[in-house]
Amino acid sequence: QVQLVESGGGLVQAGGSPRLSCTASGTIFRLYAVAWYRQAPGKQRELVARISRGGTTNYADSVRGRFTISRENGKNTLYLQMNSLKPEDTAVYYCNLGDLPNFWGQGTQVTVSS
Repeated sequence: QVQLVESGGGLVQAGGSPRLSCTASGTIFRLYAVAWYRQAPGKQRELVARISRGGTTNYADSVRGRFTISRENGKNTLYLQMNSLKPEDTAVYYCNLGDLPNFWGQGTQVTVSS
């Protein structure tokens, strides 16, 4: 059974630099692309960043240059380094495995105070 567990969220001041983690179990993590999504209140879930199994990354325009996605296959873990946070980054952040609709973590709340 595949499980994805996010951590690292919380209340952060604008300009802060938290790092989110997502640890996978029950799967061969290195074989899959993985991604971070977020969902703000009243909005649809949106792609934040994605990293292929080969390490190719892509980012939403709104976070490019501020966020960095990375993976550590030996630890089955995905990271999102978030820098220069803005209040509009406030959302629940989810990781997704393999671009598959059923493989989501439970999410971690990030709240950015101004």
